[in-house]
Amino acid sequence: MRIFVALDLSDDLIDALSRLQDHLKTGRLVPEDDLHLTLAFVPDIKPQPLDDLALDLEMLRTAPLALDARGVATFGSARPRSLRAAIMPNPALNYLQSKVTTLIRRAGVILPHRRFVPHITLARFPNTMAPDEHARLGRFLQAHGDWSHPPTPATKLTLYQSTLTPDGPRYDALQSHDLI
Repeated sequence: MRIFVALDLSDDLIDALSRLQDHLKTGRLVPEDDLHLTLAFVPDIKPQPLDDLALDLEMLRTAPLALDARGVATFGSARPRSLRAAIMPNPALNYLQSKVTTLIRRAGVILPHRRFVPHITLARFPNTMAPDEHARLGRFLQAHGDWSHPPTPATKLTLYQSTLTPDGPRYDALQSHDLI
C-alpha cells in the first residue's frame, strides 16, 4: 500500500491556491480537495507497520506551526514534472517532518534519506511538453512566480493512502488528528 503523511491546509490557503491555479493554462491541476503538504511518502507498507505508525502518529504532538507560502516554481527545469507553491522552512515544520520520518522508520519501514523541500504541488506535467505548453508555463511563472500568502496555521496531520489511477492519484484519509 502507498501512503503519505501530510499537513492539511487551512481553507484560506486552499482558496488562495485555487485562485492561483485558475491562471495556469497547462498541465493537470491538483484538485482543490487534494492540496496538502507532504511530510513523508512511503511507496510500500505492510499492514502491521502501518498499524504501528498510525498509533504513533495519533500520539504525536508538536508546537503550533505556521505555513508561510512564498513563490511558485517547478520541479525540473528543462523538463518540468510539477508546479509547486514553496513553503518557507521553519524550525517547527522541520522538527515535525523529522519526527514523522523517525516514526515511519521506527515502524520498520526503510525510508530513503531525502532532503525535505516543503511545498504544495499545484499541477503535474506530462513527460514531454509541447513548445506552446512550455511557453504557457513560462508566462505563468513570469506573472505569478513571486506569489505569496500570509502565514497560516497548520493544525491537522493526516495519514493518507495513495492509489494510482489513469486519471492521477486518488487520496483517501486513513486517519486525521489535531497536532495541538
